[in-house]
Amino acid sequence: MVKRLKKAKHVIYLVIALSMLVIALPRISFAGGMAWVNIFGIVWVLFSLLIIGAHLHFILGVDEEKKRALEAVRRAKLRQWEMKLVDKQEQSKSV
Repeated sequence: MVKRLKKAKHVIYLVIALSMLVIALPRISFAGGMAWVNIFGIVWVLFSLLIIGAHLHFILGVDEEKKRALEAVRRAKLRQWEMKLVDKQEQSKSV
């Protein structure tokens, strides 16, 4: 239930960021050289795209997949260490 609320929050923020971008893009002028106004417009668009990308990253669950993969690697390493310890114990008993 908590995951749904977090995802819903990110969906709402994503829609807000997209709507801000759609509303502002036609009003931002990219013509006329590199004036401060144009630089501000470019930076603003890049920042809004960064925000949109961050929310999409969370909504698509890339973090959850990464956590699962890291947990699987951690378990595999733990098994390897256990096997090494068992081998060392068996070698010490046989000597």
